[in-house]
Amino acid sequence: MTNSEYQFLKPEKPKRRWLKPVVISVVVALVAGLAVAGGGVVWVLSRLAAAGIDIYSTDGETFDIPTAEEINGPINMLLIGSDTREGQGSTEYGPAGAELADVMILLHINQARTNAVALSFPRDLMVAMPECPNPEGGDPYPAKEYVQINSTIKYGGPACTLLTVQKLTGIRIPYLAMVDFKGVIEMTSEIGGVTVCVAQDINDDYTKLYLEAGEHTLMGKQALAFLRTRHGVGDGSDLSRISNQQVYLTSMVRKLKDEGALTNPFTMFRLGTAALENMTLSKSLTNLGVMFGIAREVNDVDLDKIVFLKLPIYGLTGEYAGRVGLATERANLLFEKIAADEELVLAKANPGSGAVVEEDPTATAEPAPENALPDWAQGTTAATKSCSK
Repeated sequence: MTNSEYQFLKPEKPKRRWLKPVVISVVVALVAGLAVAGGGVVWVLSRLAAAGIDIYSTDGETFDIPTAEEINGPINMLLIGSDTREGQGSTEYGPAGAELADVMILLHINQARTNAVALSFPRDLMVAMPECPNPEGGDPYPAKEYVQINSTIKYGGPACTLLTVQKLTGIRIPYLAMVDFKGVIEMTSEIGGVTVCVAQDINDDYTKLYLEAGEHTLMGKQALAFLRTRHGVGDGSDLSRISNQQVYLTSMVRKLKDEGALTNPFTMFRLGTAALENMTLSKSLTNLGVMFGIAREVNDVDLDKIVFLKLPIYGLTGEYAGRVGLATERANLLFEKIAADEELVLAKANPGSGAVVEEDPTATAEPAPENALPDWAQGTTAATKSCSK
């Protein structure tokens, strides 16, 4: 491997500029050592190439490997959790059906690296779907006026879900990563599990998740069940499930940052190899330098400025009862701030149904930031410990 393979690692701020060649040299040396030890990098590069798919902007542009300048700018990525049962064991995870986008999160990291936002989209959201290219090369899938957002993956794969999210938000999103059940299992095991707080017992016969109130370190299949459960938390809705997922995700971010995992090439290599066989990536992500670079960008953001939000929605009735629509005015405020690379911060944690903030009796009330989102914004931060409920 050559240094050019890693040209997209983030340049350091001026006062730490001397660290750049050291960091790059360490990464290259470690990865080269892994390659010598067992052909690891050769395997990873081949898997990256195989995992890469074409994705497009709403104007038809193909997103390719980014330049160094693009990596140093604002970063937008769509994260998808697929519920496909193909090769997963349908009896273990429930009956097989059409593949759906079970989880959709838009990750935005601002250019200043002072704020990162993970915006969750409910899978029951009804949206307009644009025309989507056929990955098999046939006729494109025609636009649809009103579909459930998690079903868009059936029309052209995850690239169609990405196009739909871009059309809905008006945000340019050049990166996509989709992981399936096995990928979640392997990655959670690789990091040694994630400790979550449970405020009241969880008894979910659907996902076979049974947890008593208290703290639990979850890994493997139990972690997957926790991320999938909705009947065991809140009001049983997908919105409660998102709150529960944020309990897990905020704890995972704290662990990764506390252990320095996001800047450790060995750890990143292990995490990547654990997931690659069960992951689909956009071609814009199929470069080790890009992947290491983005991980380091996330690591630069302070925990209290890593914000997890729910998309503002309202409940539908009649024919679409049980599904949700976009609360346009509120949602557009979030979309516009992300597109303009403005910070999104909360006045205080407000996780909504499915989770509760663990109160710290020693904490003192802090005044809300001047640029805080309105009180209707639901979410939490990576610095806030919350519990499933």
